[in-house]
Amino acid sequence: MIALLAVVTVVGRSADVRAASGESESQSQLSASSKSTRVSPFACDRVALDPAARTRHFDELGPILRRSIKGVQELPDGYQFQFPSDPETILAIAEWAAGERLCCPFFDIQLHLEAEGGLFWLRLTGREGTKDFIKVDGAEWIKQAR
Repeated sequence: MIALLAVVTVVGRSADVRAASGESESQSQLSASSKSTRVSPFACDRVALDPAARTRHFDELGPILRRSIKGVQELPDGYQFQFPSDPETILAIAEWAAGERLCCPFFDIQLHLEAEGGLFWLRLTGREGTKDFIKVDGAEWIKQAR
């Protein structure tokens, strides 16, 4: 299995990737087209989370994370927020990100842990308009970091 993955990684041709995954060409095309055509509105869909998850995401994790922000960097297509790199914060951010991708599926969410115990960043970016959404909906996060 490791050798097969290495071949797929090195060769990188879509037919090889499909063969390795057992996916047919038509499944691959359907998968690719469904990913590229869906465009979510710029709105937080709070009901995408069940009531317990909604409370955890917005009322518990959100305030904890806002208080933990150490810095913010404006990017061409969004923002990245610096957090402490301790295991507890990393787990809280990961849990928050899992919820956020449900209620705000238009975000590209990246967690970046620098080598050698370096900085920890949460990056929120996306298509045109995402940055403006963050300026409004994430104003508290931006303000807290400055």
